[in-house]
Formats: sequence, structure tokens, C-alpha cells
Amino acid sequence: MKGVEAAAVGAKPEGLKKLTVKIAGMSCAACASRVEKALSKIPGVEDARVNFAAETATVDYHPELVSPATIFDKIKETGYRPVMGRAELKLSGMSCAACAARIENGLNKLPGVARAAVNFATEKAIVEFDPAEIDVPRIKKAVADIGYRAYEVDDRTTAGLEREEREREIRRQKSLVIFSGILSAPLVVYMLAMVFNLHHKIPAFFLNPYFQFALATPVQFIAGANFYKEAYVALRGRSANMSVLVALGTTAAYLYSAAATFFGGRIGVSEVYYETGAIIITLVLLGKTLETIAKGRTSEAIKKLIGLQARNARVIRNGQEIEIPVEEVEVGDLVVVRPGEKIPVDGVVKEGYSTVDESMLTGESVPVDKKAGDEVIGATINKLGTFKFEATKVGKDTALAQIIKIVEEAQGSKAPIQRMADVISAYFVPAVVAAALITFFAWYYFGAPGNFTRSLLNFTAVLVIACPCALGLATPTSIMVGTGKGAENGILIKSGEYLEKAHKLTAVILDKTGTITKGEPALTDLIPAPEYSGCENALLQIAGSAEKNSEHPLAQAVVNYAAGKGVVLKDPQQFKAIPGHGVAAELEGRKVLLGTRKLMKDNNIDISGLLADVEKLEEEGKTVMFMAVDGRMAAVIGVADIIKENSREAIAQLKEMDLEVWMLTGDNRRTARAIARQVGIENVLAEVLPGEKAQQVEELRKQGKVVGMVGDGINDAPALAAADVGFAIGTGADVAIEAADITLMRGDLRGIVTAIRLSRATIKNIKQNLFWALIYNTVGIPVAALGLLNPVIAGAAMAFSSVSVVTNALRLRRFKTGLI
Repeated sequence: MKGVEAAAVGAKPEGLKKLTVKIAGMSCAACASRVEKALSKIPGVEDARVNFAAETATVDYHPELVSPATIFDKIKETGYRPVMGRAELKLSGMSCAACAARIENGLNKLPGVARAAVNFATEKAIVEFDPAEIDVPRIKKAVADIGYRAYEVDDRTTAGLEREEREREIRRQKSLVIFSGILSAPLVVYMLAMVFNLHHKIPAFFLNPYFQFALATPVQFIAGANFYKEAYVALRGRSANMSVLVALGTTAAYLYSAAATFFGGRIGVSEVYYETGAIIITLVLLGKTLETIAKGRTSEAIKKLIGLQARNARVIRNGQEIEIPVEEVEVGDLVVVRPGEKIPVDGVVKEGYSTVDESMLTGESVPVDKKAGDEVIGATINKLGTFKFEATKVGKDTALAQIIKIVEEAQGSKAPIQRMADVISAYFVPAVVAAALITFFAWYYFGAPGNFTRSLLNFTAVLVIACPCALGLATPTSIMVGTGKGAENGILIKSGEYLEKAHKLTAVILDKTGTITKGEPALTDLIPAPEYSGCENALLQIAGSAEKNSEHPLAQAVVNYAAGKGVVLKDPQQFKAIPGHGVAAELEGRKVLLGTRKLMKDNNIDISGLLADVEKLEEEGKTVMFMAVDGRMAAVIGVADIIKENSREAIAQLKEMDLEVWMLTGDNRRTARAIARQVGIENVLAEVLPGEKAQQVEELRKQGKVVGMVGDGINDAPALAAADVGFAIGTGADVAIEAADITLMRGDLRGIVTAIRLSRATIKNIKQNLFWALIYNTVGIPVAALGLLNPVIAGAAMAFSSVSVVTNALRLRRFKTGLI
């Protein structure tokens, strides 16, 4: 009875909101019904209506009970794709993970925002939103209201903007480090002289507190200005970040020293600690500079991919050949490519012939022949001839642009393992401030009663030793390097979530056709009858000639094999295709029958002499074709879908990794088990109809297995979506690639092994980063609180903790794929 009152008056219940979302992937009314039922069951959804013709879902929901993100996730769970507004924003002004968390929380609270993910390492925000409720300018304004800056990144200038912004930031930070370093150097000399009792050997003015004040003040308020600014923004938003800690600690030391300088006689103190604040600021700035440089190296994969793009294109317009920037190429343009040039965009060859190096996409080192009607891909290299092609995909629609987009989205995504770090970061800084205050009062009243100086130094040490940056960088930097490393090796991982999930897999299901096998039948055996022994070439010529006019895949396998052997095929005088059974032909006066066992039986052909060979071929999982010449059995031909060269090796490696390997096929059990034996698979799911593949995946998941599904066909898409991690063979259908979580751009099954190993290596790296980030603070804060850590040493350790995490993440760049 929900909504009855509202329906009665033709209005929505008070507080009810409406969400209209476009849905991609629905192929029939049953799809729409499935989505509608799933949405209706969400707690908080009042009504859901899915229009198959319009491909939209309209949902009335209670915002206090359910969010748009939940609705979008439910659509995805049913196997379809919600089409949402999406903005990629470049952020500036962040100083640590707490800033990123603050922006992310603020964006996620905006009405109409489905989800927002802020990556501190890449300094980006990815925002998915309902365009009917909010737009990009309002999102950018919300970021500004939080206290940071955001600008939308255009696809064509992403690389340039990021590079310029990063270089500008590095130049600014280097200038501040030099400025701060020069002014702090005399204070370092003073500090060392005090530590080693050498004050009598340095010029007297080094000891003058007014001289030290003159040096420390510009460092504190010019070099350190950004810390104050960021701390103010954070505190104004009722949160705290690393800048709060630095500003608090250094200001305490500076103000104490200034008071001693100008009012020392009145308050009874004479020692100054200007060097503490100045050196800490210098060291933190140095650490931030090194961190920024190191973070730039984590996205080198994107730079390499962007570097593959052609800069210019030669097109024919109004009958003239002109050279234009690649961004100006339009769909339908006729593009000219000469030897040695990069193909600028995707298209179809119209004139000419050449060979093209497609190794950047497929990993195959052997150039591919291209003729009229063949597709060419942007960024691949033309090797020999000149040809013309019609542009079919340009700009962000090209294959390379899509690859770059997938990698960028993956690098900007969050893995589930990062949630722990996010939760800790949110509470970390307030906890540290509290710990520092406890330290101060504990020392002042109990540790060294009345010793304000000692209490202040320990207070400062606790503040500056604790840096949440290392914690915030621990996960995203590893995800960036891991997904980038995968892209360099033809493995496109759509999200950090799937990079993490892949290491948990316990079972892998491999679709047979096109995945384990090449998906193309080929002639494997030709066994002559006893009276035709030694006449194999003649029999091959007869078979190829008889099948020459047939379009059946098995017939093409015979013809292709004969052509490959250099056999000259002849035109039959008569030809008749017998649907479901084979062909009948007349060749130079000889009557030829080629086809099934039933065809032989219907024509009274005795096959008993070759039955043993037939059974052997069938045991091997091959399709048997019978050939009779002039009414007598002449030969049997074995045709099989050939197993890919590296399938057996890849499957053996998967089993060595303690993964349960299954083969999924629509073949009969006898054939399926024969293929499985050849590649070393014991678990076989045979006679599975296309619509039942997803059900088989779900059955294994119900048994508690974490399942990876590998496929390449359109009918594999539901199974790929149903699996914990779906792997698509990139040489397969676009729909399968769209449904998959990880795409193998090469048709090599060893890519699965590499993807899982890369996942394991990345998660291991993340755990190392998290361990060191947590242990660093777990040990460092108590040591500082006990008064065993000089604030300057604490500042140095804090500055380099982030650098060490990023450096550890960069070790993933040395990951060995094992692919040749």
C-alpha cells in the first residue's frame, strides 16, 4: 500500500525524490523487467519504472533511506550499465590525505552526486552525478567552498595540464626549499655548535638571538606560509591535516623563542629554539618536493601511452592533400599514411596495401598485412606501403584513447584495502594533537616539573613526527604503478577494486572457444583408406576442390589447409551442398561425397575399414569428416579447433599458483574432456548453453569460491559480469570487453597469470606501505612523547616517511611479466 495517499492526489509523498537514469546494455523487455524488479526491492525505493524503449529507469526514493549511489550499484549488479554524468577534476591546494578525505566527504554529501573519489596521489577527483540535479560548475563551486581549487580537465589537454601543473609545483617547492635552506643554514651551524659545545669557535653574531630572529621569521611566515593557509582552511572546515601539525609545532617553538628574545628578562628565560621551527619547515618542504617528483613517476604508464599518439594527420579534403593536427581529423575523412608513419586514428583501409606493426596494442611483434576493407588502429606504425583509409573513430573514441581512459580511471580509483587507511586518516590528526597536549602537560607537571622548555620541545616532537601523508599515499601510489605496469604489458585493469580482488581468486573458469582455443577450425588429420595409402596429396586436392564452393567453417578449414600446402584446387563440374550433412561434387568425372557419417550411410558407403581411426579422432575431441570417391570410402578427415600455443603453459602456471581451473564449453562431454586432457584441465563444465554460463559462475561462487571468468564472445558477457573478476580476451567482442573487469589486449592466456601475479605483488606492496606507515607512527609518537626524539630529527623523519612509501611503490615498476 506504499504511496497510496500520494497516488490518490497525483503527487509524490512528501520528501520523496525522483531519479531518472539512462541504462545501457538492455536487449529486450525481459532485461527491463529484471532491472525494475531489482530496483523495486531496494529498501527506501517507493517505486521503480524501467522503460525499455527509452532505455531509462525512473526511481522514486526516500533520500534519507537510500542514496543514488545504491541505485546505480544495483543496476550494475543486474549486469547493466547506468549512464551517469561524470566529471574529472584536477585539484590543487591539498597537502595530505586528510585534505583528500575532506574534499571527498564534502562532494559525497552534495545532492545528486552518486559517488566521488579523491586521489591524493594523482590530485584528482572523479565525480559521478545525476545531471538532472547537479552540474560540473556547482561541483567545482562546492570544492571552492571547502577551501580548495578545482578545474575540469579536457581530454585533449590532460597530459599537458598535469605536466605543467606538476612542473610549476616542483619549481615553486624547489624555490622555497632553497630560500628556506639558505636562511636556515646559519641556524644549523648554531645548533651543531651547541650540540658539540663548539659555540666559542663560531662568530659571535651567530649566537645573537636578534640575528636568529631575523633569519627564522621569513622561514616561518614566507617559506611556511602555505602550512598556515592549509591549516586555516582545514580548521575552518572542522577537520585537521598534516599542515595543522607542522604549523602548531613550529609556531610553538618560534613564539617561545621570540618571547625569550624580547621579553626574556621579564619572564626569566633566555634560551631560544629558532632553529627547531626553521629546520623542520625546511626539511618538510624538502620532503614534499621529493614526494612530488616521485609521485610524478608513478604515472609514467599514462605518459608512455599518450606518447604513442600521432601529432598530425594527412587528409584529403576538396581533392587536396593537407596536413592537420590529429585533433582536427573528423569521422569520414580520407587519411593518407606513408611508410614509417604512425596511423593517426582508427579506420578502414580504402586503397592500397601495406603491413602494420600493431605491437603497441596486441604485443605481437610480427607486422599484420592490411588491404582494402581491413581495420587499422590509431598509434600503430605503417611499415611498408602507402595506403588511404577512412576515419571511423577519432578523438576520445579511438582504441588508444579508450585504453588511456581505462588506465586513468583505474589509477584514480580506490581499492577496498584503502578504506582502513581512510578511516585512520580521518581521526589521526586530532588524536595526535591530543597526544601532544598530553605529552606537554605530563612533562610539565610530572616528567620535568616546571620545565616549560623541555615540555615544549617534546610537545613539538610529537606533532612533527606524526604525518598522515605516508598513510594516505600507501595504497593509491601502489595502485597507480600496478595498473600502469599492467597497461604497459597489454593488461587493462578497470579499477583498483579489481586489481585487489584478483589476488583473492581461488578458481578460474576458462571459456573454451576463442580463449583456450583459437576459435577457428583447422584440418589436423587426413587418414586414407588402405587402397589410397600414399595418395594423401591427391586426396587433399580432391577434398579441397570438392569443398571449394562451400561456405561452411569445416569446409573452409579443408580449403585453407590445402592452399597452405600449395595444392592446386580445381573447379568441380557439379556441386551440391547438403545442409547438415556435407557436400556432393563431380570432379573430372569422379563423384565425390564429403561429410557426415549419415551422408555415408544414406549413400550405402561402407566405413568399417576406418572405424578404428574414426574412434581415435573422436576420442581426441576432433570432428570427423568422411570422404568417398566413386562410391567407395577414400579417407577420413579430422578437423579441430586448434589450441592456442601458450594455453597449456598458462593453465599449468595457474595450477602452480594453487588456483582451481575449470573449462566451460557448449561441446558434448566426450569432446570437451578430450580438449581438457590436452591442456591439463580436470574440471569440465560441458554442454552449457550460452544463457547458462552466468548460472555456472554463480554455482561455483555459492560453493565459497572466489571466481574469475575468462571469455571473449558476446555470449560470455553475462558470465564475465557475474564473476568476482571478469577477464576479457581483447581480441574478442567489444561487448565482452565492456562487461569485463580486466581486459587482456593480447590473445595470450598467460596474461591471466600475469594479471593475478601483478595483483598479488601490488597487494603485497600496499601491505608493506601500510605496515611501515603505521609502525612508523606507532613507534615514533611514543618515542617523541618520552622525550627521546629531538624535534629536528622528528621533522626529518616525518619529511622522508612519505618519500619512502612512494619509493617502495615504485619498486613495482620492476615487476616481471613472464610474457615474451
